[in-house]
Amino acid sequence: MPLILPGYGVGVPVDRLTQAQRLDAEDPLAAFRDEFVIDEPDLVYFDGNSLGRLPRATRSRLRTAVDQEWGVDLVRGWDRWIGLAREVGDLLAGAVLEASPGEVTLGDSTSVNLYKLAVAACDARPGRRVILTDDDNFPTDRYVLEGVAAARSMTLRVLPSDPDIGVTLASVREALDDDVALVSLSHVAYRSGAIADLAGITAAAHAAGALVLWDLCHSAGAVPVPLRSAGVDLAVGCTYKHLNAGPGAPSFLYVRQSLQTSLRQPIWGWFGQQDQFAMGPAYDPAPSVDRFLVGTPPVLGGYAALCGVQLSAAAGIDRIFAKGTALGDFAVDLYDEWLTPHGFALASPRSGRGAHVTLHHPAAWQISQALRDASVIPDYRTPDRLRLGFAPLYTRFVDVYEGFDRLRTIMEAESWRRFSANRSRVT
Repeated sequence: MPLILPGYGVGVPVDRLTQAQRLDAEDPLAAFRDEFVIDEPDLVYFDGNSLGRLPRATRSRLRTAVDQEWGVDLVRGWDRWIGLAREVGDLLAGAVLEASPGEVTLGDSTSVNLYKLAVAACDARPGRRVILTDDDNFPTDRYVLEGVAAARSMTLRVLPSDPDIGVTLASVREALDDDVALVSLSHVAYRSGAIADLAGITAAAHAAGALVLWDLCHSAGAVPVPLRSAGVDLAVGCTYKHLNAGPGAPSFLYVRQSLQTSLRQPIWGWFGQQDQFAMGPAYDPAPSVDRFLVGTPPVLGGYAALCGVQLSAAAGIDRIFAKGTALGDFAVDLYDEWLTPHGFALASPRSGRGAHVTLHHPAAWQISQALRDASVIPDYRTPDRLRLGFAPLYTRFVDVYEGFDRLRTIMEAESWRRFSANRSRVT
């Protein structure tokens, strides 16, 4: 029989609660939680890997941008705004990604940036007829790549991958040949959180003569991304997850310095022009990462991204990754002790994860709705998976404890049975 701490409820083991409290007391990132707007203290938020919380600095910065820069400065604000995409890109390169200034820029959505870089890569490998991805890559990636392949009479080669452990170096090597122009994969699997061997896969693709395009949406702000040391060619990523830039915030793209002048993206917009204000008659792309821009950059979204990236920079990506790993390990321990008797199975690697843990259960949809009813916000992913995201900048170990305790209560009481199995809305 476990010891029970008075005042914490019947059946709550002292060791796990006190462990969570001790880990929070020792957490070097604990103070960052105060940098976010948290208006519901009872809410356990396990979905920061879909939409990060609002930083307090962002609310203040956007008010200034709207009231002063737009409201008063009007078009004169472009003296400041014109360089915002590169400013955020350089901060990402130095603090969140292992890249150099001038290799990252901000703008457009992840899907649009993926399209631009995929087309540019295929153009750079004429005569090769295959794009390689895996069947557990994020849907928009697979759809965009399918469209690029169809428009160019190429083949999209989709290799099978385990949804719980992710794509492997061995499977990529087996699928490579001298007809592959581009390999495009996710660094951290959106479903399981599995971290792919970015360096090994990049080297294997290069050995086969292919270029590599990585999706960093679940990596940026959560795990180290060794773009420079791995020799990565191209990458895209979003800013509204672990970088906390808000709904609809702009994406970023990375192009290795040595490739910038040899690649040409397919959308020839005036912000990619070498001398955009000359208003010249023909397109002459900038000799830098700017050539991958298209139209007017998103200024308000850019400021939100800047504020979010500044927080990650201050925390340090190595410390963020260490805490995210520890939060996930704690969650896996609670799963082992509390949830395996209730039909759950771990659908994430026990090591080598990003900042989320996924659990499989045949009633995962109903359980996700019961959790929401209990003031815990998870994420549901097919097939029958409960995805639990732990954002290291504001998620505490006591939050993980409380969320899993509420989940255990739901399973013991079978209160999830009150909810329909019909997935009538997307979470």
